[in-house]
Amino acid sequence: MSIAAHQERLMTVIRGPHLSEKAHIAAGNNEAVFKVRTDASKKEIKQAVELLHDDVKVERVTIVNVRGKAKRFGRTRGRRADWKKAYVKFAEGSSVESILGIE
Repeated sequence: MSIAAHQERLMTVIRGPHLSEKAHIAAGNNEAVFKVRTDASKKEIKQAVELLHDDVKVERVTIVNVRGKAKRFGRTRGRRADWKKAYVKFAEGSSVESILGIE
């Protein structure tokens, strides 16, 4: 894979921030929670975060596969899509607030 194609893939790895009560608690521990592609690896997520935010250093990445909920619409059964979230721990001196846009 060429360097340009690799950087293009890294730009699509992170889908967006995951905002929940648990994510806000993690922000107090110098962590951020992101929705990521289902085929992304820990190494790719680390590279993507460091590429998108130049002033941060990632210490570790933890991944959780989230199963989609089964839903019903009258008699029709459906299911939400499976997705993956990543807990990204930042090194000391890196600010989580600048990444998530919290003032």
